[in-house]
Amino acid sequence: MTTFASGTTASDSGGDGLSRDALTVLQPGFPGTTPPDWLLRRLGEGLASVGLFGRNIASPEQLSALTGRLRAERPDVLVAIDEEGGDVTRLEVRTGSSFPGNHALGAVDDVELTRQVAAELGRRLAACGVDLNWAPSADVNSNPANPVIGVRSFGADTDLAARHTAAYVTGLQSAGVAACTKHFPGHGDTAVDSHHALPRIDVGADGLRGRELVPFRAAVAAGTRAVMSAHILVPALDPDRPATLSRRILTDLLRGELGYDGLIVTDGMEMRAIAGTYGIERGSVLAVAAGADAICVGGGLSDEETVLRLRDALVTAVRSGELPEERLADAAERVRALARWTASAAGGAGQLAADPEVGLRAARRALRITGAADFTPLTEAPYVAALTPVANIAVGDETPWGVAAELSRLLPGTRTGSFSGEDAGHLALASAGERRIVAVVRDEHRHPWMAVALDTLLAARPDTIVVEMGLPRAAPRGAVHIATHGAARVCGRAAAEVVAGV
Repeated sequence: MTTFASGTTASDSGGDGLSRDALTVLQPGFPGTTPPDWLLRRLGEGLASVGLFGRNIASPEQLSALTGRLRAERPDVLVAIDEEGGDVTRLEVRTGSSFPGNHALGAVDDVELTRQVAAELGRRLAACGVDLNWAPSADVNSNPANPVIGVRSFGADTDLAARHTAAYVTGLQSAGVAACTKHFPGHGDTAVDSHHALPRIDVGADGLRGRELVPFRAAVAAGTRAVMSAHILVPALDPDRPATLSRRILTDLLRGELGYDGLIVTDGMEMRAIAGTYGIERGSVLAVAAGADAICVGGGLSDEETVLRLRDALVTAVRSGELPEERLADAAERVRALARWTASAAGGAGQLAADPEVGLRAARRALRITGAADFTPLTEAPYVAALTPVANIAVGDETPWGVAAELSRLLPGTRTGSFSGEDAGHLALASAGERRIVAVVRDEHRHPWMAVALDTLLAARPDTIVVEMGLPRAAPRGAVHIATHGAARVCGRAAAEVVAGV
């Protein structure tokens, strides 16, 4: 048997239906802003999806060229992206998003506005050749200490999360971009980030049905084309396996009880909740056997070797009898069915009128301001003290946040510094000098050092203006307290406008 340099054999280099199906269910990423040769070659052999991240995007024009090159190789390829807007942005990873995130939209609580924001985001994605978005997050953020969801959720109220999830799905898909509602069966009550370890939710089945599952039922009713599984252990549903690997959760619950018939996508299999417990090959086999149709593996692992390892693991599992061949074939057909839907819906974006200011309008409406009755807007350049926590992996640390950039535009000469740790408050005071201080925090309630630093600033400078860009759980304080409900660029602009009286 002839072996090719890439590691494939003559029997599996493209003609083998089993090998093609195994490639079809994979959603890998890749490095760089142009598709590598190996990726284009695998598209010709059956690979049907590609996942994009911030590392792949430099501009809308470059992204359009990239997706055009992919479709030149395979016209029906699904091009997916992790573009939630708000804190989690890939389109604007180096500037911050033009759209506020879910929590800001939930704070406004105008479902038509949410639909409009999602439609404009979908229009921009479609214009660049992207047709599957791993969004929205339908998680009910019932645990305010949640380290990974937070402002990515519409809120802690179940019914609010449900109606905005449905509106977001409707808006996004009106642009011809498939929504992928996540993280099933609900990641909002976790205290562990599944990028690092396996979270556990100890809520009874009735509680789950009355809270976590409600937004997913709304998404299914709204016609979401995809659902993403969570790497979480929910003993009330399955005491042995996390949701991504659980037939009870993916097949019996999602397909059976909720009546969902679209594509089931896994969260990134390279996340430690799976990779650190089962390994990505074993995890991928178990996920497909459980009912998953697409294996997302592009966030941290993005090379040809990973794709071949997963393909071979699936093929081997079928040949050994561990994975039924019809289950793999069904999964692959669901991927192709979504590709057919995106092709038929592709004209949707062309029918939508551009609304470039909708994100800023939403961010302005999401502001909640305390103590502004006697506030006189600043006319002199302030000092912006950013009390900066470690970003979670979903958000990343390459996306700028805060108000300094926007205040510098409105009040030229604005200075800024980033501080963290036990001496943050004293260091910020020393750096600010005599300038008026604008203290920017993010989830003060989750970071004791941040609360101490803010105490230090306010004790010395009670006229400090506080801008909270995470969950506004801590009591408002400062001369003026502005809650933005998210750290997107437009949220920073909206807050800066208040500070400068624009």
